[in-house]
Amino acid sequence: MRRRRQNQLLLLSLLLLIPLLVLFYLAIGKDLLACEETDDVVVAKLSAVEEENRSLKKQLRFNSLRGNYTIGGDGSFIGENDISKCEVIHVAVVCAGYNSSRSVVTLIKSILFYRKNPLHFHFIADLSAHLVLQTLFETWFVPGVEKSFYLAENVKAEVSWIPNKHYSGVYGLMKLTLPKFLPSWLSKVIVLDTDVTFASDIAELWKIFHKLSDRKAIGLVENQSDWYLGKLWKGHVPWPALGRGYNTGVILLDLAKLRERNWMQMWRTVAEKELVTMLATSLADQVIHWNAPQKLKVKNKHVDMEFFRNLFLTFIEYDGNLLRRELFYCNNEKREKYQSQLTAIDEEDPCYDFRRARVVVHRTHLYYIDYEYEPTLDGTDVTLVAHLTMDRLQMVEAICKHWEGPVSLALYISDADAQQFHYYVLNSETLSSRKNIGYHIVYKDEQFYPVNFLRNTALRNVNTPYIFLVDIDFLPMYGLYENLRKSIALNDMDIHKRALIVPAFETQQYRLNFPKTKADVLTMLDNGDLFTFRYHVWPKGHAPTDFARWRSTTTFYGISWEADFEPYVVVRRDVPEYDTRFVGFGWNKVSHIVELDAQGYEFVVLPNAFIVHMPHAPSFDIARFRSSAQYRKCLTVLKREFQKDMVKKYGNRATKYLLD
Repeated sequence: MRRRRQNQLLLLSLLLLIPLLVLFYLAIGKDLLACEETDDVVVAKLSAVEEENRSLKKQLRFNSLRGNYTIGGDGSFIGENDISKCEVIHVAVVCAGYNSSRSVVTLIKSILFYRKNPLHFHFIADLSAHLVLQTLFETWFVPGVEKSFYLAENVKAEVSWIPNKHYSGVYGLMKLTLPKFLPSWLSKVIVLDTDVTFASDIAELWKIFHKLSDRKAIGLVENQSDWYLGKLWKGHVPWPALGRGYNTGVILLDLAKLRERNWMQMWRTVAEKELVTMLATSLADQVIHWNAPQKLKVKNKHVDMEFFRNLFLTFIEYDGNLLRRELFYCNNEKREKYQSQLTAIDEEDPCYDFRRARVVVHRTHLYYIDYEYEPTLDGTDVTLVAHLTMDRLQMVEAICKHWEGPVSLALYISDADAQQFHYYVLNSETLSSRKNIGYHIVYKDEQFYPVNFLRNTALRNVNTPYIFLVDIDFLPMYGLYENLRKSIALNDMDIHKRALIVPAFETQQYRLNFPKTKADVLTMLDNGDLFTFRYHVWPKGHAPTDFARWRSTTTFYGISWEADFEPYVVVRRDVPEYDTRFVGFGWNKVSHIVELDAQGYEFVVLPNAFIVHMPHAPSFDIARFRSSAQYRKCLTVLKREFQKDMVKKYGNRATKYLLD
C-alpha cells in the first residue's frame, strides 16, 4: 500500500511538472522570437517558474506526510475538504402537521435533484407528519436514502417551558435538543427548516464541517432579509437582537463537540437568564421563504429573490419519480429487492404489463391538505371513500354539497397536477371550509389506472368505524350521511358481518333536477329521467339488488350473491382490501364483492337510500378494454387466477365462483 502511494505521488508530481516546463519553454521561446524583452526579464520569469515549482513540491510533500488525501472506494482521489461518494450525509428536520409535511417534500426534492451521496434523514415529527413521511418514503423507493423518526411528543418537555409567541410554537425550539435526542453514534448533522429550497449539492454544506476547528461546533449564516433590520416601516421591531442576527433555517451541528461541552445545560442556562428580561421568544427559525405577504416585497441587493421563488415553484411541480435514479457506486439492497420483483416477471408473458402493474410501488402522499376530524361518539360514523383523477375534480365539490360527513379520496395525478389541485381546493368556497376531507395523492407513474391501489389507499386512511365504498361519479341523496348512520345502528353492524347496499341509478342529463326523496326517484324512473345503473350495458352488475322489490318496500331486505355483482356498499372499516391485480377497467369491484361473500358477509338493501350516477366522457381504460382484444383476454386470465386463489384461500365454499 505504501509503495502504491509513493508511485501515485511520483505520478502526480510529474503531471504537475510537465505543464510548468512547457510554460517555461513558451516563455523563453516567445522572448527569443520577439526579441522584445531583456535577459533580465527572462531570468526573472525563469526564477518565478522555479519558485512556483518548489512551492508545489513542498505542498505535495506536506500533504503526503499529513495524509490529507485518500483513495476512495471508486478509485478517485479524495482531498482534504472532499467527501467520499458513498459517505452518508445526515439531515435533521423538525416537522409537525399535514401542511408542514407538504413543504418538506419540496425540500427533499431539491436535495435529491442535486445530491450525489447517500442521505439519511432524521425527522422529529408529530404523529401526523410521521404517518405522511413514513408512507412517502416507503412508496418513493429512492436509492441511497434512509430515514429515522423521533416522536416530537417526547421532545416537547425540554422546550415547552419557554414562553413563545412565534407561529411555529414549541416546534421551532426543538432543534436546540438535537444533540440529546439524535442517536449517540451520530457525530454531525445538517439541520434544515421545512421551507428551505436547495440550489446546489448538499455535499457542499457537508464539506464545511472540515473547516470547523476544535473550538467550533455550530455553523450559521447571517440573516439575508432586510426584514430583520426593523427599518421597513415605522415601529417595525421584529426582534430584540442587534443587526440582522443569525439564521437557524440552515445549521451545521457538530454533535460530538456539543455533547462533550454539555450543550443541553449550556443553552438552558442562557435561556433562563435572557427570559428574565425578554419574557418570551418572538421569532423562531427564519430563512428565505414566503410565509408572510410582506416578505414577498422585501428586496435584498445580495439575493435574486425571483430566482429563488422560481426555483421553489419548479421543485413543487417537479416529477418526483425522476429522482429514483441509482447511486451505482453504492450498495442499495432495498432498491435491488424491488427490482428483483420486477425482473421475476416473465417478459414473454402476453399479460406482462398487467402483472408488472400489480408489483409497481406507487409514490403516495397521504393527507396532502390539512385534515381535522373526530368521529361521532355513538359508534355509527361513516366515511365516504372514493378515487379520482383531475378530470373528475369538479365532482368533489358536488358530492360535498350532498354529503356533510367525512370523506377519504385517493387522487391519481402528477406533481404538477397536485399543485393545481391545491390551488383549486384553496379557492373553492365549498372545499376550503371543509377540514373533514382526507386528500391522498398517488402520483402517476404507470400506463394503467391503479384503481384498486387507489381504493385501498383511501380505505386505509379513515378514522371512522364504517366506510361507504362508492365511485366519484355518483351523487349521494341529500341526507344520506345521517340515513346511513341510522341504518348502521338498526342493523347492529358492530355485531353482524353485513354489507349495506345503497341502490344505484343513473341519468343521461348533465343538468338534473336532483331527486330529494324516494318518491321523486320513482317518478323520474317512470318518466325516463332516471334508470337503474348500467341496465342497458351491464345488467348483471346490479340486478341482484332487486329494484322491483325496492320500489315498494319500506323495510331492509336481504339478497344473495350472484355472479358479476358489484354494488356500492357500507361496511366496517376492517373489510378485506381490494385485489390490486385488477387495474384499469374490469372486475375491480366484482372481485371485492366475491371476497365479501366468501367471508360470509350478508348483503342487505337499504329501502330509503339511493345514489345517482352523473354522465361523463368514457375513461381511457374503458376505451382500451373495448378496442383491445388482448386487454380483454388478459382480464379473463386474471379473473380465472383470482377465482382459483379464492378456492385456495376459502376452500369448498368458494368453488361456486369457478362456475362464472
